[in-house]
Amino acid sequence: MTYRERLNHWAVIRLLPNCQRVVVDRFRSRSDAEGHAQAMRRLVTDGEFIVVFDPVGSDVEAGDRNS
Repeated sequence: MTYRERLNHWAVIRLLPNCQRVVVDRFRSRSDAEGHAQAMRRLVTDGEFIVVFDPVGSDVEAGDRNS
């Protein structure tokens, strides 16, 4: 994970059936993430989107966190 990717702590998540989720995008500020989530809610009316704080990144393996 690059330094630039580590700066993006706010993520917009789309919730799917069966407790699955997809990271739509990551943002540096919460207000940017909220704005994007609001736009996604208007465009995809049957989708459920949430904003979460993710300091490490959900796509990082446990072994990579120490590096």
